[in-house]
Amino acid sequence: MIQIGVDVGGTFTDLVLFDTGTGSFRVLKTPSTPPAHEFGVFEAVQRAVPQGIDRVRRFSHGSTIATNTVLERTGARLGVITTLGFRDVLVVGRGNRTRLYDVKAVRPEGLVARTRILEVAERCDADGVVTTPLDETGVRSACRTLAGLNVEAVAVCFLHSWANPDHEREAGRIIREMMPDATVSLSSDILPELREFERFSTTALNAYVAPATARYLHTLRSGLEDQGMSVPLQVMGSNGGLWTAERMAERPANAMLSGPAGGVAAAVTLARMLEVPDLITYDMGGTSTDTCLVRGYRHEMAVEGGIGTFPNRVPQIEINTVGAGGGSIASIGPGRFFSVGPRSAGAVPGPACYGKGGTEATVTDANVVLGRFRPTGELGGAIAVDVDAAHAAVAALARDLELETARAAEGIVDIAVTRMTASIKEISVMRGLDPRDFTLLAYGGAGPLHAALIASELAMGRIVIPPVPGNFSALGLLVADRRHDASRTVLTALSGTSSEEIGAVLEPLRDQVTALLVADGVARDLIRLETVLDMRFAGQAFQLSVPVDGALGSTDALTDRFREAYLERYGVEDDDPVEIVVYRVIGRGPAGEAGFPGAVKPGPAAAPAGFRQVYLFGTWHRSAIYDREQLAAGTRLEGPAVIEESGATTLVPPGFTASVVPTGCLLLGRVEQ
Repeated sequence: MIQIGVDVGGTFTDLVLFDTGTGSFRVLKTPSTPPAHEFGVFEAVQRAVPQGIDRVRRFSHGSTIATNTVLERTGARLGVITTLGFRDVLVVGRGNRTRLYDVKAVRPEGLVARTRILEVAERCDADGVVTTPLDETGVRSACRTLAGLNVEAVAVCFLHSWANPDHEREAGRIIREMMPDATVSLSSDILPELREFERFSTTALNAYVAPATARYLHTLRSGLEDQGMSVPLQVMGSNGGLWTAERMAERPANAMLSGPAGGVAAAVTLARMLEVPDLITYDMGGTSTDTCLVRGYRHEMAVEGGIGTFPNRVPQIEINTVGAGGGSIASIGPGRFFSVGPRSAGAVPGPACYGKGGTEATVTDANVVLGRFRPTGELGGAIAVDVDAAHAAVAALARDLELETARAAEGIVDIAVTRMTASIKEISVMRGLDPRDFTLLAYGGAGPLHAALIASELAMGRIVIPPVPGNFSALGLLVADRRHDASRTVLTALSGTSSEEIGAVLEPLRDQVTALLVADGVARDLIRLETVLDMRFAGQAFQLSVPVDGALGSTDALTDRFREAYLERYGVEDDDPVEIVVYRVIGRGPAGEAGFPGAVKPGPAAAPAGFRQVYLFGTWHRSAIYDREQLAAGTRLEGPAVIEESGATTLVPPGFTASVVPTGCLLLGRVEQ
């Protein structure tokens, strides 16, 4: 049986194929094809399974379509229907300044014009009690107005609908009746939690990207079916679990981190294999770098996520993204300020060395000039690295900087490394955690090339380069579980509340996620449920998510657990009463048989495939070049060295060693360690 995972990135489309019968894996890359990303997927699949995909029994996909739709502002023409008097919730927002010290800063443009935000009379209080019945005539009038404005998607956002969704559901029924071609999103479905602005924004995001996401998934699925695929299409969600394409098309706000989430899912699987519970994942691709904290084999979940300037509070892995990738462009700005990124060459035209029309120097071009990245094969089977074009691009920038070309190239890489290091510090040092207590897991097409430089900046002593690092996020699509989350806001003071009362709130949520997993084909006896309670001290505005494993226990035990989590996060103790704000239940179930590539056997030491001059730390070094596929378990190399493989290159600087372990991973560390 063949299983395929495909992850579409900004520069390349990555594929991993797993044959469950033989236990073998195959990986490949093809150039991404924006804006029609499905063509890159079709090309990758045809190359991976030239005999036809009728043998494929599982197809999982990670996509950037929802994210790109928001960032590029190419979503649907959106309309919003809200409670009378609350038209400006999405317009005013939280009043936060996006540029703190810019006195001329202008509020970023919203997703929906105020003229397409309409009010209707209705009202429920915070306990869900109806104080003003829904004006159905007003809803019908709003529908006629929005239809006249050529609205393609409607978000329904009523006050306190998390406590009582009846008005939203009735309004949704009327909208579907009067605007049958429009996409409808109800805030009580998308995010049944308190805080109007965040709930409204998340619902508006969902409605904004839904038509484009649905079109893309439909086109992709139809194209694959035309090639002979008969199995359902699965899509990676931002929460690290797989969804059906049909459900994701309805709730695409859950797909904003679809691609990076796959890498984190694979990282957790690998952490258990290596018995390394604490990792910092470092995924550097062509456009951006994503980092995530894994503690005790669990990835962190975002409490206050967003996309661009818009809050997006659906359950999502806490992934920190910075605009520094292989395609990040180096430039000289006002005041001769030398910077790298966030502007990227992307897939088209790409770095100058790709020979597709790019002329500006990028991080990839700099690495080519430095001799660190010069693969002999074609990238993605289609792109031959043009060394002369890379030199020309970097040399032009070097002349403006009055530097030697090699020094300018190393400066480009150093700036990119500094930006990526800062991203890791945000998820570790800024939370009181020492990165030296973690193992750096580096993957992505460019991650292994910069991993040792990142580790040096952070004084981290251990680096893991996994098998197939260039396609690691695609691999995560094959090892990830199905996952569904359910939540509900019920303000509950722990003092005076019994564990039975808390369990009564959780029970419907458990039933909800169980039903979704069963509908996905997961057997009931394989379903695993987890409970998370968002709690806070009474009087606080924001809460802290606390996992509750196993039985709930007494409310005193829950209070103690929250106090411990609060102390760890903020370093402060408090004796105030504790209350639950949001109840959450997570349901998981296996998506199918999964494997993990990379097991290698001991053998004789491999000879270098050749030698090359590599520029490191201000001087040229004669460095050995190795083919990773020829390295046996037990192999130990000392830098300077370069280890090449399909889809990625690992740099081993002077003072570092690289060892091959039986799992197929490369372990990098300093010589003294």
